[in-house]
Amino acid sequence: MSAVVANDLKTKGIKAIEDALQGQLEAPVSVRGKVKYVVMSQEQYQYLRECELEAALAESKTDLAGGRFVKETVAQHLERLKQINHSAQ
Repeated sequence: MSAVVANDLKTKGIKAIEDALQGQLEAPVSVRGKVKYVVMSQEQYQYLRECELEAALAESKTDLAGGRFVKETVAQHLERLKQINHSAQ
């Protein structure tokens, strides 16, 4: 996997990222020899976000089917949140 070195970003700018992404979906960015960031195209980022949303939807459907939900009014929900916050402190 082709990596982007932070110094290349300083000297080459966006071209360093474009070069690193040639033929791959993501490229690590290393700072002082350690991978600190990952860059990707907007299309790849959007795809990953959609995957996250699909996973969250599937989890919600599973919770609903398993009866793991609370049915309450907005006021009841806010009161429950207050109690949760107070007990966490």
